[in-house]
Order: sequence, then C-alpha cells, then structure tokens
Amino acid sequence: MDASFLDRTLALATDLAREAGALALSMRDGVEQLAPKSTPTDAVTAADRAVERLLVSALASARPDDGVLGEEGGAVGGTSGVRWVIDPIDGTVNYLYGIPQWAVSLGVEDATGAFVGVVFDPAKNELWQAVRGGGAQLNGAAVRCSSATSLAHSLVGTGFGYDERRRAAQSLLLPSLLPAVRDLRRLGAGSLDLCAVASGRLDAYFEQGLSPWDLSAGGLIAVEAGARVEGLRGHPAGADLVVAAGPGVFDALHDLLVAGNADVDVLA
Repeated sequence: MDASFLDRTLALATDLAREAGALALSMRDGVEQLAPKSTPTDAVTAADRAVERLLVSALASARPDDGVLGEEGGAVGGTSGVRWVIDPIDGTVNYLYGIPQWAVSLGVEDATGAFVGVVFDPAKNELWQAVRGGGAQLNGAAVRCSSATSLAHSLVGTGFGYDERRRAAQSLLLPSLLPAVRDLRRLGAGSLDLCAVASGRLDAYFEQGLSPWDLSAGGLIAVEAGARVEGLRGHPAGADLVVAAGPGVFDALHDLLVAGNADVDVLA
C-alpha cells in the first residue's frame, strides 16, 4: 500500500468525517428519536440514519469498489479488499440529550485490520487521525498515550451495556476496580474513549460489547499513539473485551480484569 494511496484515503476519510459531523450538528436541536434497536435504552435518531446515508452515498461515488460496514445497517460488499467501517454518531444517547461527547468515526481496513482511522468530535471541533505506522494526531499535532506506571494513580474509562443483564454483571467488577485506580469515568462514546487514551486524557479504558464501528478507527489511533489495545488472556480486542492502556499500566489492569472475569458475557 503506497504512501499516495494512504494520503488519499486519509484525506477522503477526513473530508467525509467533517461533512458528516456538520450534518449531525445541524440536526441536533429537535432531532427525532426513532424506534430503539437492541433494547429500549439503545437509542437511534433520524440523524444517525441521515449521516450514514450521506457517508454510504459518498463512498459509493468516490470509492465504488470498496466495502462498507455501518452501524445503522449500511453494508456494501466490495471487490478492492478495502472496507470502510463507519459509525455515523458514536455516543447517540449523549447526542440525544445534548451532551457534547459524541463523534463520527471512520476506520478503513484491509485484511490485517485498520490502516486509516479518523474520529471527529464536531461539538469540540477535535479531529483525531492515524495511519498505520504513521503515528496519531489531534488537530494536526502528534499525540502520545500516558506514561503512567501505577494503576493506583490511573484515570480509567469504561462503558456499560444497554442490556440490563449485562449492566448488572458489569457492576460486579466495580468493588474490586474502584479501590485499585485513581478514579473511573464513563463518558459514553467508545471511539472518543479510545482517542482519550491516545492523548493521555485517560490512562486506560476497557469495555465489553464494542462493535467493529466503535473500535476500528479509535483502536488504530490509540495504537499509533503508543497504547496497547488488546483483549484478555492473549485474545485480540473485540466484542468480548477491549482494553486500551499505556504500556506502563496495561498488565496491571489486564490482571485485575482477568480476576474479575470482565470478558465473560452473560448474553452469550
């Protein structure tokens, strides 16, 4: 994959993320909430659907041979070996409530995973970018993950599932986790949590139940900023668990999560 192709792909992903973010912002006030998805608390809005339509249509025009996987059902088979994994609004509940913590996420993948990642936070005008092997940037400036070496002094992010059974199971980890860390944050948008690890705003983050569109772009950005992004017990990051942390605290958090069986899914 030559540098010119990577540059063009990053430029296209960046332009699309900005355009999609502008549309989402324009629709935020008075946005229509649609029928929920997996559970009554798993919100979707007219903006989610409109932004995904914009992205799928733009990619059909600009990159017709590429595949697309979108959160709201935008699945397109491709022939190029490249797939765009898109989340039109990551953090829909925040978006619905007017909380400025949501993003447009675009990961571009080949057979070995994401090679371009763009996450755009329109409410704060923050643009996160990464290219495999090329580092990570926030608004054009290079970022690096936390250099923390003590889990006890680490700020850790997490998320909870929409299904009440999964939330109940996830809550059982908290009595052992909370005394072991500086504090815990639940901000509500997985892609931005991963970007927060990339910049050191969080020392670490973990969550069960992330989908490919939550992980693709943000995971690459965190890795390119020097973080470890993995699952438990040697497994890759995925739906069972995503753990993203600076190298100095990853192992300690990993072992605590293993002891708490954080990757055991009650919905499986």
